[in-house]
Amino acid sequence: MADQENPVFQIQRVYLKDMSLEQPNSPGILLEQEQPSVDIQLGVEATPVAEGIYEVAVTATVQTKIQDKTVFLVEVKQAGIFEIRNVPEDQMGPIMGIACPQIVYPYLRGNVADLINRAGFPPVHLTEINFQAMYEQQQAQAAGAPSSILTQ
Repeated sequence: MADQENPVFQIQRVYLKDMSLEQPNSPGILLEQEQPSVDIQLGVEATPVAEGIYEVAVTATVQTKIQDKTVFLVEVKQAGIFEIRNVPEDQMGPIMGIACPQIVYPYLRGNVADLINRAGFPPVHLTEINFQAMYEQQQAQAAGAPSSILTQ
């Protein structure tokens, strides 16, 4: 029994790590009647902090444009600190690429919608994300060709 310790998975903290809003073409662009196009990019990154302690961050970049002019650009990075111990190495990737982002993402969604609303725009609600499919796609890309993992 001394050889095998129980696995540990605990959330230590979820926090807003970075947030920015730019409206480079205001106020003129606000008078436009045309519907803006919306581009949303998501990224996940995991970083060891200490022995058995990891930071997992989910980043969203939301950019709206009318023709080639930016209406607004929002970048939000929501992070969590997780204690993960006594977990087999082959399970660490899925835990940090799927389980941890699923915990952090709802906070990110709320902060993005709130920031855009506070900027005077209708909130952009990020859709639910299947982090398992995203993780599996990244693994397939990494196995097939040397490409970078989605981060932004």
